Amino acid sequence: MLEFSYLEKLEEYMKSGRMAEDFEYSPEERRYEILEFLERFMDVAELADKTATKLIFKNSQLGAFFEDNAQK
Repeated sequence: MLEFSYLEKLEEYMKSGRMAEDFEYSPEERRYEILEFLERFMDVAELADKTATKLIFKNSQLGAFFEDNAQK
């Protein structure tokens, strides 16, 4: 389930500037596809951050604090 190789490829694609280049020279439909992908990727990254926080601080006072604030 955890595909580190895909994350590495995606990271290199962005760092190298190839994604920006693809965006610049692509037709409008492909540009929207790239933007939608990035938006979804950011949503998943936000979820990953929340999940990591829960996993790290599970059964701790700080974890209870985060959970209480999330419910408000």
